Amino acid sequence: MLRAPAAGRVLLLCALLGRLAAAGSKDLPTAVNITWSSINFKTILRWQPKPSNYSYTVEIHGQTSNTQKKCILTAETECDVTDVLRNVRETYTAHILSVTSSRMDNFEEPPFAVSEKFTPYNQTILGKPEIQNYTQKDSKLNIVFKDPLTPYTFSNGSFKSIRDIFKHDLEYKLYYWKDQSSGKKYVTTKSLTFEINVDSTKNYCFHIQGIIPSRRENRDGQESRVLCTSIGRNILDEYGAEVFIIIAVIAIAVITIAVVLSVILCKCKKTKAAREKEPLNGV
Repeated sequence: MLRAPAAGRVLLLCALLGRLAAAGSKDLPTAVNITWSSINFKTILRWQPKPSNYSYTVEIHGQTSNTQKKCILTAETECDVTDVLRNVRETYTAHILSVTSSRMDNFEEPPFAVSEKFTPYNQTILGKPEIQNYTQKDSKLNIVFKDPLTPYTFSNGSFKSIRDIFKHDLEYKLYYWKDQSSGKKYVTTKSLTFEINVDSTKNYCFHIQGIIPSRRENRDGQESRVLCTSIGRNILDEYGAEVFIIIAVIAIAVITIAVVLSVILCKCKKTKAAREKEPLNGV
């Protein structure tokens, strides 16, 4: 059993070591350049610098929800925080803590950096819609497409689409133009189909993107890939008049060379025949 003076010295030593650990942790670098990257509610938190001799732990703080930790003692500089942002209308901040292994037994708060506020409903980017089918018949162009899916699921395990979350706030915009023309037009819809009137003699190209008109920022989503119809498409439509001209020039050159060679060969044959008919000298 320790005597009182010895016990006091042990406590004093422990307190001193704790202070040294706390002082050392305060000198740890804190995260900088913290950014939120979110598409269809799949949200990744990124920051710098890469840690050396320490780690990071991420805390997500909601205005009305409990603090939740993610990526505990990670050596990475990004963290998928999608699953702790399920209340998509909540506004969150991230605290990125710089910690060491010795710090885990210390009750003082480690140094940390705070991100900007992030509200998934207002700030996630709408991903590319998937075009399922399109047809151009006579003067009608019909397009059918799908909502992008989110990482969140219903109770039965099926994934929610962005429409399941945004509901009537979600619209889609179709940009379309005559093939090989730069003049674009657009129409909008709240459904998953477009039907527009077009020139039945022309081919059309188009792409689709989701939009949230009620937003002040990030209103427009990512654009789908560009597709084009092929009604009555011929080689001139496909490749342009320039290619036709090049082909014509090559064809004329080949014909000209063939004619010239034929003439030369014919003259050579006539000359050879004439020489063969001449009498031999001295006969």
